[in-house]
Amino acid sequence: MKTKNTIDMLSGPLPGPTLRFALPLIATGIVQQSFNSADTLVVGRYCASSALAAVGSNGPVVNLIVTLFLGLGVGINVVVASCIGRRDDNAVRRAVATTGVLALVCGIATMILGSLFARPLLEALSTPEEVIDGAATYLRIIFLGLPFLTIYNFGAAVLRSVGDTARPFYILLAGGVANVGLDLLFVAGMGRGVEGVALATTIGMGLNAVLIVLVLMREKSAIRLEPRKMKTYGRELGQIVKIGLPAGLQGLVFSLSNVFILSSINSFGAAASAGSAAAISYELYSYYLIVAFVQACVAFTSQNYAAGNIERCNKVYRLNMLLAVIACGVVNCIIVWQKGFFAGIFTDDGAVLPFAYSRMTIVLLFQFIACSYEVSGGAMRALGYSMTPTVITILGTCVFRLLWVWALPRIGGDFRMLMAIYPITWVITGTAVLFAYFTVRRKAYSKLASAPAHHNG
Repeated sequence: MKTKNTIDMLSGPLPGPTLRFALPLIATGIVQQSFNSADTLVVGRYCASSALAAVGSNGPVVNLIVTLFLGLGVGINVVVASCIGRRDDNAVRRAVATTGVLALVCGIATMILGSLFARPLLEALSTPEEVIDGAATYLRIIFLGLPFLTIYNFGAAVLRSVGDTARPFYILLAGGVANVGLDLLFVAGMGRGVEGVALATTIGMGLNAVLIVLVLMREKSAIRLEPRKMKTYGRELGQIVKIGLPAGLQGLVFSLSNVFILSSINSFGAAASAGSAAAISYELYSYYLIVAFVQACVAFTSQNYAAGNIERCNKVYRLNMLLAVIACGVVNCIIVWQKGFFAGIFTDDGAVLPFAYSRMTIVLLFQFIACSYEVSGGAMRALGYSMTPTVITILGTCVFRLLWVWALPRIGGDFRMLMAIYPITWVITGTAVLFAYFTVRRKAYSKLASAPAHHNG
Protein backbone atom coordinates (compact mmCIF):
# COMPACT_ATOMS: atom_id res chain seq x y z
CA MET A 1 0.00 0.00 0.00
CA LYS A 2 3.07 2.23 -0.18
CA THR A 3 2.63 5.28 -2.44
CA LYS A 4 4.08 8.78 -2.47
CA ASN A 5 1.16 9.96 -0.29
CA THR A 6 1.45 7.25 2.36
CA ILE A 7 3.83 6.68 5.27
CA ASP A 8 5.52 3.40 6.20
CA MET A 9 4.46 3.07 9.83
CA LEU A 10 5.72 -0.50 10.32
CA SER A 11 9.47 -0.13 9.81
CA GLY A 12 12.33 2.35 9.90
CA PRO A 13 12.94 5.38 12.15
CA LEU A 14 9.87 6.92 13.81
CA PRO A 15 10.59 10.66 14.36
CA GLY A 16 10.62 11.70 10.68
CA PRO A 17 7.44 9.82 9.64
CA THR A 18 5.67 10.96 12.82
CA LEU A 19 6.39 14.63 12.10
CA ARG A 20 5.44 14.13 8.45
CA PHE A 21 2.09 12.78 9.69
CA ALA A 22 1.51 15.37 12.42
CA LEU A 23 2.56 18.65 10.80
CA PRO A 24 -0.24 18.70 8.17
CA LEU A 25 -2.72 17.92 10.95
CA ILE A 26 -1.43 20.87 12.97
CA ALA A 27 -1.76 23.08 9.88
CA THR A 28 -5.28 21.71 9.30
CA GLY A 29 -6.40 22.68 12.80
CA ILE A 30 -4.86 26.15 12.60
CA VAL A 31 -6.33 26.83 9.16
CA GLN A 32 -9.75 25.55 10.19
CA GLN A 33 -9.80 27.75 13.29
CA SER A 34 -8.61 30.74 11.25
CA PHE A 35 -11.36 30.26 8.66
CA ASN A 36 -13.95 30.03 11.44
CA SER A 37 -12.64 33.32 12.82
CA ALA A 38 -12.82 34.83 9.33
CA ASP A 39 -16.53 33.90 9.09
CA THR A 40 -17.21 35.71 12.34
CA LEU A 41 -15.09 38.68 11.25
CA VAL A 42 -17.04 39.11 7.99
CA VAL A 43 -20.40 38.98 9.78
CA GLY A 44 -19.23 41.33 12.51
CA ARG A 45 -17.86 43.85 10.01
CA TYR A 46 -20.62 43.91 7.41
CA CYS A 47 -23.77 43.03 9.38
CA ALA A 48 -25.65 44.24 12.42
CA SER A 49 -24.73 42.92 15.85
CA SER A 50 -27.88 40.79 15.82
CA ALA A 51 -26.49 38.86 12.83
CA LEU A 52 -23.23 38.25 14.68
CA ALA A 53 -25.19 37.01 17.68
CA ALA A 54 -27.31 34.76 15.42
CA VAL A 55 -24.19 33.08 14.02
CA GLY A 56 -22.44 32.84 17.38
CA SER A 57 -25.42 31.32 19.17
CA ASN A 58 -25.17 28.24 16.94
CA GLY A 59 -21.64 27.38 18.06
CA PRO A 60 -22.57 24.93 20.85
CA VAL A 61 -25.03 23.02 18.64
CA VAL A 62 -22.68 22.66 15.67
CA ASN A 63 -19.73 21.73 17.92
CA LEU A 64 -21.70 18.92 19.56
CA ILE A 65 -22.46 17.33 16.18
CA VAL A 66 -18.99 17.81 14.74
CA THR A 67 -17.44 16.28 17.88
CA LEU A 68 -19.56 13.14 17.54
CA PHE A 69 -18.51 12.71 13.90
CA LEU A 70 -14.85 13.24 14.77
CA GLY A 71 -15.16 10.46 17.33
CA LEU A 72 -16.53 8.08 14.71
CA GLY A 73 -13.61 9.17 12.51
CA VAL A 74 -11.23 7.82 15.17
CA GLY A 75 -13.02 4.47 14.91
CA ILE A 76 -12.62 4.47 11.13
CA ASN A 77 -8.94 5.35 11.45
CA VAL A 78 -8.24 2.53 13.92
CA VAL A 79 -10.18 -0.13 11.98
CA VAL A 80 -8.67 0.66 8.56
CA ALA A 81 -5.15 1.03 9.99
CA SER A 82 -5.49 -2.31 11.82
CA CYS A 83 -6.52 -4.05 8.60
CA ILE A 84 -3.47 -2.53 6.89
CA GLY A 85 -1.23 -3.73 9.73
CA ARG A 86 -2.57 -7.27 9.23
CA ARG A 87 -2.01 -6.89 5.48
CA ASP A 88 -5.64 -7.86 4.92
CA ASP A 89 -6.60 -5.94 1.76
CA ASN A 90 -10.07 -7.48 1.64
CA ALA A 91 -10.79 -6.23 5.15
CA VAL A 92 -9.51 -2.77 4.15
CA ARG A 93 -11.94 -2.72 1.22
CA ARG A 94 -14.82 -3.82 3.46
CA ALA A 95 -13.98 -1.10 6.00
CA VAL A 96 -13.82 1.59 3.30
CA ALA A 97 -17.10 0.40 1.73
CA THR A 98 -18.74 0.48 5.17
CA THR A 99 -17.31 3.95 5.84
CA GLY A 100 -18.92 5.25 2.63
CA VAL A 101 -22.35 4.03 3.67
CA LEU A 102 -21.89 5.25 7.25
CA ALA A 103 -20.96 8.75 6.04
CA LEU A 104 -24.11 9.02 3.96
CA VAL A 105 -26.43 7.58 6.61
CA CYS A 106 -25.04 9.73 9.45
CA GLY A 107 -25.01 12.87 7.32
CA ILE A 108 -28.51 12.49 5.91
CA ALA A 109 -30.05 11.46 9.24
CA THR A 110 -28.49 14.44 11.02
CA MET A 111 -29.55 16.76 8.20
CA ILE A 112 -33.19 15.69 8.49
CA LEU A 113 -33.33 15.75 12.30
CA GLY A 114 -31.47 19.03 12.49
CA SER A 115 -33.69 20.73 9.95
CA LEU A 116 -36.78 19.65 11.89
CA PHE A 117 -35.49 20.58 15.34
CA ALA A 118 -33.26 23.60 14.65
CA ARG A 119 -35.51 26.13 16.33
CA PRO A 120 -36.44 23.94 19.35
CA LEU A 121 -32.72 23.33 19.93
CA LEU A 122 -32.03 27.06 19.95
CA GLU A 123 -34.96 27.70 22.27
CA ALA A 124 -33.60 25.06 24.65
CA LEU A 125 -30.32 26.99 24.70
CA SER A 126 -32.20 30.18 25.69
CA THR A 127 -31.27 31.97 22.47
CA PRO A 128 -32.48 35.61 22.76
CA GLU A 129 -35.78 36.27 21.01
CA GLU A 130 -34.37 39.10 18.90
CA VAL A 131 -31.84 36.79 17.18
CA ILE A 132 -33.57 33.41 17.16
CA ASP A 133 -35.12 33.80 13.68
CA GLY A 134 -31.74 34.50 12.10
CA ALA A 135 -30.08 31.79 14.18
CA ALA A 136 -32.67 29.21 13.08
CA THR A 137 -32.18 30.16 9.42
CA TYR A 138 -28.41 29.83 9.76
CA LEU A 139 -28.66 26.46 11.51
CA ARG A 140 -31.08 24.95 8.98
CA ILE A 141 -28.76 25.85 6.10
CA ILE A 142 -25.73 24.47 7.98
CA PHE A 143 -27.63 21.22 8.60
CA LEU A 144 -28.16 20.90 4.85
CA GLY A 145 -24.38 20.69 4.51
CA LEU A 146 -23.83 18.06 7.21
CA PRO A 147 -23.74 15.13 4.71
CA PHE A 148 -20.79 16.95 3.07
CA LEU A 149 -19.10 17.39 6.45
CA THR A 150 -19.41 13.70 7.35
CA ILE A 151 -18.14 12.62 3.93
CA TYR A 152 -15.05 14.82 4.28
CA ASN A 153 -14.30 13.83 7.89
CA PHE A 154 -14.77 10.11 7.29
CA GLY A 155 -12.78 10.25 4.04
CA ALA A 156 -9.96 12.09 5.81
CA ALA A 157 -9.97 9.37 8.50
CA VAL A 158 -9.46 6.72 5.80
CA LEU A 159 -6.52 8.64 4.33
CA ARG A 160 -4.99 9.16 7.79
CA SER A 161 -4.96 5.39 8.28
CA VAL A 162 -2.25 5.11 5.59
CA GLY A 163 -0.42 8.20 6.86
CA ASP A 164 -1.82 10.62 4.28
CA THR A 165 -2.55 13.83 6.19
CA ALA A 166 -1.33 16.23 3.49
CA ARG A 167 -4.10 15.82 0.93
CA PRO A 168 -6.93 16.27 3.49
CA PHE A 169 -5.17 19.51 4.49
CA TYR A 170 -4.99 20.78 0.89
CA ILE A 171 -8.66 19.88 0.39
CA LEU A 172 -9.68 21.71 3.56
CA LEU A 173 -7.60 24.70 2.48
CA ALA A 174 -9.42 24.82 -0.88
CA GLY A 175 -12.82 24.61 0.81
CA GLY A 176 -11.84 27.26 3.37
CA VAL A 177 -10.65 29.71 0.72
CA ALA A 178 -13.92 29.18 -1.18
CA ASN A 179 -15.85 29.72 2.05
CA VAL A 180 -14.18 33.05 2.85
CA GLY A 181 -14.46 34.23 -0.76
CA LEU A 182 -18.17 33.42 -0.83
CA ASP A 183 -18.60 35.08 2.58
CA LEU A 184 -17.35 38.33 1.07
CA LEU A 185 -19.46 37.87 -2.08
CA PHE A 186 -22.72 36.96 -0.35
CA VAL A 187 -22.41 39.22 2.71
CA ALA A 188 -20.33 42.23 1.68
CA GLY A 189 -21.29 42.19 -2.01
CA MET A 190 -24.91 41.00 -1.97
CA GLY A 191 -25.96 41.93 1.59
CA ARG A 192 -27.39 38.48 2.37
CA GLY A 193 -26.25 38.54 6.01
CA VAL A 194 -26.72 35.39 8.10
CA GLU A 195 -28.12 33.44 5.16
CA GLY A 196 -25.08 34.35 3.04
CA VAL A 197 -22.57 33.14 5.65
CA ALA A 198 -24.44 29.86 6.06
CA LEU A 199 -24.59 29.30 2.29
CA ALA A 200 -20.87 30.04 1.94
CA THR A 201 -20.03 27.56 4.70
CA THR A 202 -22.26 24.86 3.18
CA ILE A 203 -20.77 25.32 -0.31
CA GLY A 204 -17.25 25.15 1.16
CA MET A 205 -18.16 21.87 2.89
CA GLY A 206 -19.59 20.59 -0.38
CA LEU A 207 -16.31 21.31 -2.17
CA ASN A 208 -14.41 19.47 0.58
CA ALA A 209 -16.66 16.42 0.14
CA VAL A 210 -16.37 16.33 -3.66
CA LEU A 211 -12.58 16.62 -3.58
CA ILE A 212 -12.06 13.92 -0.92
CA VAL A 213 -14.34 11.51 -2.81
CA LEU A 214 -12.43 12.13 -6.04
CA VAL A 215 -9.13 11.47 -4.25
CA LEU A 216 -10.40 8.19 -2.78
CA MET A 217 -11.92 7.06 -6.09
CA ARG A 218 -8.58 7.55 -7.84
CA GLU A 219 -6.58 5.61 -5.24
CA LYS A 220 -4.69 2.59 -6.57
CA SER A 221 -4.44 0.77 -3.23
CA ALA A 222 -7.04 -1.10 -1.17
CA ILE A 223 -8.40 2.14 0.35
CA ARG A 224 -9.88 3.04 -3.06
CA LEU A 225 -13.54 4.05 -2.81
CA GLU A 226 -15.81 2.32 -5.33
CA PRO A 227 -19.33 3.80 -4.98
CA ARG A 228 -21.03 0.88 -6.75
CA LYS A 229 -19.51 -1.54 -4.22
CA MET A 230 -20.47 0.46 -1.14
CA LYS A 231 -22.32 -1.66 1.41
CA THR A 232 -22.36 -2.23 5.15
CA TYR A 233 -20.29 -5.09 6.55
CA GLY A 234 -21.40 -6.00 10.06
CA ARG A 235 -18.01 -6.83 11.53
CA GLU A 236 -16.32 -3.65 10.30
CA LEU A 237 -19.31 -1.50 11.26
CA GLY A 238 -19.33 -2.98 14.76
CA GLN A 239 -15.62 -2.28 15.20
CA ILE A 240 -15.96 1.31 13.99
CA VAL A 241 -18.86 2.00 16.33
CA LYS A 242 -17.22 0.20 19.28
CA ILE A 243 -14.15 2.41 19.06
CA GLY A 244 -15.59 5.60 17.58
CA LEU A 245 -18.83 6.05 19.53
CA PRO A 246 -17.18 6.28 22.99
CA ALA A 247 -14.68 8.79 21.58
CA GLY A 248 -17.56 10.85 20.19
CA LEU A 249 -19.53 10.66 23.43
CA GLN A 250 -16.47 11.84 25.37
CA GLY A 251 -16.28 14.88 23.11
CA LEU A 252 -20.00 15.52 23.55
CA VAL A 253 -19.76 15.51 27.34
CA PHE A 254 -16.65 17.70 27.15
CA SER A 255 -18.56 20.25 25.07
CA LEU A 256 -21.47 20.22 27.50
CA SER A 257 -19.18 20.73 30.51
CA ASN A 258 -17.55 23.68 28.75
CA VAL A 259 -20.98 25.24 28.26
CA PHE A 260 -21.51 25.12 32.04
CA ILE A 261 -18.07 26.61 32.69
CA LEU A 262 -18.90 29.38 30.21
CA SER A 263 -22.04 30.22 32.19
CA SER A 264 -19.92 30.49 35.34
CA ILE A 265 -17.42 32.75 33.56
CA ASN A 266 -20.29 34.98 32.41
CA SER A 267 -21.35 35.41 36.04
CA PHE A 268 -18.19 37.48 36.61
CA GLY A 269 -19.35 40.04 34.05
CA ALA A 270 -18.77 41.08 30.44
CA ALA A 271 -15.08 41.87 30.99
CA ALA A 272 -14.44 38.33 32.26
CA SER A 273 -16.30 36.86 29.28
CA ALA A 274 -14.30 38.92 26.81
CA GLY A 275 -10.95 38.22 28.49
CA SER A 276 -11.67 34.51 28.66
CA ALA A 277 -12.69 34.45 24.98
CA ALA A 278 -9.37 36.04 23.97
CA ALA A 279 -7.36 33.45 25.92
CA ILE A 280 -9.45 30.50 24.68
CA SER A 281 -8.37 31.23 21.11
CA TYR A 282 -4.79 30.32 22.04
CA GLU A 283 -5.91 27.25 23.98
CA LEU A 284 -7.62 25.98 20.83
CA TYR A 285 -4.53 26.46 18.72
CA SER A 286 -2.44 24.62 21.31
CA TYR A 287 -5.02 21.85 21.49
CA TYR A 288 -4.52 21.23 17.77
CA LEU A 289 -0.84 20.59 18.51
CA ILE A 290 -1.80 17.89 21.00
CA VAL A 291 -4.47 16.34 18.78
CA ALA A 292 -2.04 16.00 15.87
CA PHE A 293 0.24 13.76 17.94
CA VAL A 294 -2.75 11.89 19.37
CA GLN A 295 -3.84 11.07 15.81
CA ALA A 296 -0.29 10.01 14.95
CA CYS A 297 -0.25 7.74 18.00
CA VAL A 298 -3.60 6.21 16.98
CA ALA A 299 -2.59 5.50 13.38
CA PHE A 300 0.93 4.20 14.09
CA THR A 301 -0.16 2.11 17.08
CA SER A 302 -3.14 0.60 15.22
CA GLN A 303 -0.96 -0.63 12.37
CA ASN A 304 1.88 -1.91 14.54
CA TYR A 305 -0.34 -3.63 17.10
CA ALA A 306 -2.19 -5.43 14.31
CA ALA A 307 1.19 -6.45 12.86
CA GLY A 308 2.40 -7.71 16.25
CA ASN A 309 5.14 -5.08 16.62
CA ILE A 310 4.82 -4.61 20.39
CA GLU A 311 8.11 -2.84 21.02
CA ARG A 312 7.40 -0.42 18.18
CA CYS A 313 4.00 0.36 19.75
CA ASN A 314 5.82 1.36 22.95
CA LYS A 315 8.21 3.57 20.99
CA VAL A 316 5.28 5.21 19.17
CA TYR A 317 3.62 6.02 22.49
CA ARG A 318 6.75 7.47 24.10
CA LEU A 319 7.65 9.55 21.04
CA ASN A 320 4.21 11.08 20.57
CA MET A 321 3.84 11.82 24.28
CA LEU A 322 7.22 13.58 24.25
CA LEU A 323 6.50 15.56 21.07
CA ALA A 324 3.03 16.62 22.29
CA VAL A 325 4.37 17.82 25.66
CA ILE A 326 7.27 19.73 24.07
CA ALA A 327 5.15 21.34 21.33
CA CYS A 328 2.35 22.41 23.65
CA GLY A 329 4.68 23.47 26.48
CA VAL A 330 7.04 25.56 24.35
CA VAL A 331 4.31 27.32 22.36
CA ASN A 332 2.26 28.14 25.46
CA CYS A 333 5.29 29.41 27.40
CA ILE A 334 6.02 31.83 24.54
CA ILE A 335 2.39 33.02 24.53
CA VAL A 336 2.37 33.58 28.31
CA TRP A 337 5.79 35.27 28.17
CA GLN A 338 4.40 37.73 25.61
CA LYS A 339 0.83 37.73 26.93
CA GLY A 340 0.52 41.48 26.56
CA PHE A 341 1.12 41.24 22.83
CA PHE A 342 -1.07 38.18 22.23
CA ALA A 343 -3.99 39.41 24.34
CA GLY A 344 -3.63 42.83 22.72
CA ILE A 345 -4.47 41.34 19.33
CA PHE A 346 -8.03 40.89 20.58
CA THR A 347 -8.49 43.82 22.96
CA ASP A 348 -6.87 46.84 24.54
CA ASP A 349 -9.62 47.27 27.15
CA GLY A 350 -8.01 47.75 30.56
CA ALA A 351 -10.93 46.01 32.26
CA VAL A 352 -10.70 42.94 30.00
CA LEU A 353 -6.93 42.36 29.92
CA PRO A 354 -6.51 41.21 33.57
CA PHE A 355 -8.98 38.38 32.96
CA ALA A 356 -7.20 37.38 29.75
CA TYR A 357 -3.84 37.40 31.58
CA SER A 358 -5.25 35.29 34.42
CA ARG A 359 -6.61 32.63 32.11
CA MET A 360 -3.43 32.57 30.03
CA THR A 361 -1.19 32.19 33.06
CA ILE A 362 -3.25 29.58 34.89
CA VAL A 363 -4.51 27.53 31.95
CA LEU A 364 -1.95 27.83 29.16
CA LEU A 365 1.09 27.21 31.36
CA PHE A 366 -0.33 23.87 32.47
CA GLN A 367 -2.11 22.74 29.29
CA PHE A 368 0.74 20.34 28.48
CA ILE A 369 -0.56 18.12 31.33
CA ALA A 370 -3.58 17.31 29.14
CA CYS A 371 -1.20 15.32 26.89
CA SER A 372 -1.11 12.67 29.62
CA TYR A 373 -4.70 11.59 29.04
CA GLU A 374 -5.11 12.63 25.40
CA VAL A 375 -2.16 10.61 24.04
CA SER A 376 -2.75 7.70 26.44
CA GLY A 377 -6.44 7.63 25.51
CA GLY A 378 -5.57 7.58 21.82
CA ALA A 379 -3.15 4.70 22.38
CA MET A 380 -5.83 2.72 24.25
CA ARG A 381 -8.29 3.22 21.41
CA ALA A 382 -5.68 2.00 18.95
CA LEU A 383 -5.36 -1.16 21.08
CA GLY A 384 -9.14 -1.65 20.88
CA TYR A 385 -10.09 -0.25 24.31
CA SER A 386 -12.14 2.89 23.67
CA MET A 387 -14.65 2.92 26.52
CA THR A 388 -12.00 2.92 29.28
CA PRO A 389 -10.49 6.37 28.52
CA THR A 390 -13.98 7.73 27.84
CA VAL A 391 -15.35 6.77 31.26
CA ILE A 392 -12.25 7.97 33.13
CA THR A 393 -12.12 11.28 31.26
CA ILE A 394 -15.82 11.98 31.76
CA LEU A 395 -15.55 11.27 35.51
CA GLY A 396 -12.16 12.87 36.09
CA THR A 397 -12.60 15.97 33.97
CA CYS A 398 -16.22 16.70 33.11
CA VAL A 399 -18.01 15.64 36.32
CA PHE A 400 -15.39 17.23 38.57
CA ARG A 401 -15.61 20.49 36.61
CA LEU A 402 -19.38 20.57 36.98
CA LEU A 403 -19.07 20.03 40.73
CA TRP A 404 -16.49 22.85 40.88
CA VAL A 405 -18.80 25.21 38.97
CA TRP A 406 -21.63 24.33 41.37
CA ALA A 407 -19.50 24.82 44.49
CA LEU A 408 -17.62 27.98 43.48
CA PRO A 409 -20.31 30.61 44.20
CA ARG A 410 -21.11 28.86 47.48
CA ILE A 411 -17.56 29.31 48.76
CA GLY A 412 -17.11 32.80 47.32
CA GLY A 413 -14.55 31.76 44.70
CA ASP A 414 -13.13 34.32 42.27
CA PHE A 415 -12.24 34.11 38.55
CA ARG A 416 -8.74 32.76 39.21
CA MET A 417 -10.18 30.00 41.38
CA LEU A 418 -12.55 29.07 38.57
CA MET A 419 -9.63 28.85 36.12
CA ALA A 420 -7.74 26.58 38.54
CA ILE A 421 -10.19 23.78 37.73
CA TYR A 422 -8.39 23.19 34.43
CA PRO A 423 -4.93 22.17 35.75
CA ILE A 424 -6.51 20.37 38.72
CA THR A 425 -8.70 18.16 36.51
CA TRP A 426 -5.84 17.61 34.04
CA VAL A 427 -3.69 16.21 36.85
CA ILE A 428 -6.50 14.01 38.22
CA THR A 429 -7.57 12.69 34.83
CA GLY A 430 -4.02 12.32 33.52
CA THR A 431 -2.96 10.23 36.52
CA ALA A 432 -5.98 7.94 36.20
CA VAL A 433 -5.68 7.50 32.42
CA LEU A 434 -1.93 6.82 32.61
CA PHE A 435 -2.56 4.08 35.17
CA ALA A 436 -5.33 2.65 32.98
CA TYR A 437 -3.14 2.79 29.87
CA PHE A 438 -0.35 0.68 31.37
CA THR A 439 -2.91 -1.76 32.77
CA VAL A 440 -4.74 -2.05 29.45
CA ARG A 441 -1.47 -2.32 27.53
CA ARG A 442 -0.39 -5.37 29.53
CA LYS A 443 -3.78 -6.97 28.90
CA ALA A 444 -3.68 -6.16 25.17
CA TYR A 445 -0.15 -7.48 24.76
CA SER A 446 -1.04 -10.68 26.61
CA LYS A 447 -4.01 -11.16 24.28
CA LEU A 448 -1.70 -10.62 21.32
CA ALA A 449 0.80 -13.18 22.61
CA SER A 450 -1.91 -15.83 22.91
CA ALA A 451 -3.34 -15.12 19.44
CA PRO A 452 -2.17 -16.76 16.17
CA ALA A 453 1.13 -15.50 14.76
CA HIS A 454 1.10 -11.97 13.29
CA HIS A 455 3.10 -10.44 10.52
CA ASN A 456 6.00 -8.41 11.84
CA GLY A 457 6.44 -6.06 8.89
